[in-house]
Amino acid sequence: MEARLSSIIHGTEWNRPGKERSRVQSESEMVVAAARCVAVKPLPLALVHHSRPVSSSALLRLPRTASARSPRSASCSTSAPPPPPPPPLPFVAVASMDAPPQGYRTNVGICLADPSLTKIFSASRLDIPSAWQMPQGGIDAGEEPRAAAFRELREETGVTSAEIVAEAPNWLTYDFPPDVRDKLNARWGTDWKGQAQKWFLFRLTGNDDEINLNGDGSEKPEFGEWTWMTPQEVIEKAVEFKKPVYEEALKHFAPYLQSDPAASS
Repeated sequence: MEARLSSIIHGTEWNRPGKERSRVQSESEMVVAAARCVAVKPLPLALVHHSRPVSSSALLRLPRTASARSPRSASCSTSAPPPPPPPPLPFVAVASMDAPPQGYRTNVGICLADPSLTKIFSASRLDIPSAWQMPQGGIDAGEEPRAAAFRELREETGVTSAEIVAEAPNWLTYDFPPDVRDKLNARWGTDWKGQAQKWFLFRLTGNDDEINLNGDGSEKPEFGEWTWMTPQEVIEKAVEFKKPVYEEALKHFAPYLQSDPAASS
């Protein structure tokens, strides 16, 4: 017994085969067990739409240790519970952004009001007569949105006597329905998800007999009929997938539009 105690005191006992392996194995198991008790709870990543652009750097990322978690880590307890995830941002029907997002065709929308700023121009499409809309069109490479708006107004309505009253502060986007997306991308040779639009409120400064649906002759006509409508009528007559954008754009322009006296009489 004395010899055994001496070997333990002087460390020779630990050099015996099996003892060293047992000690190392015990320490290793302790490290592994401790690591398994570090529970990392990844935050949920909600894909929403936001009132402001979300850059790739702003997206939540999982910690590296999360990918190495053992299924048994759920049984371990931690000294302090992880903080709760932040509440998800509210979903909005139309995205409003400071810059056009990737994958969307840049476009201008034109809200042409009559000289008194009480009614808005709306026209029916030649290809879909039941679909009424405000003028719109793509922005050419290197073209400023304001210049594109004047050009599209002239090409689609023939109007040159008009002034910009207001501009929506952000880009408004909408997605194409699947059938519309396939049709338009086949025509354009692209793969756009939808359109990102910059909206402008114009006031007609001339007479409405200047309006010509053949436009300025530089492009193929798009409209068959036109009329002046109230903002609410414009929204009601629009195709469903454009209504949220129309509502948002007209909300921005509401302070500049006048109530129609005839509507209250």
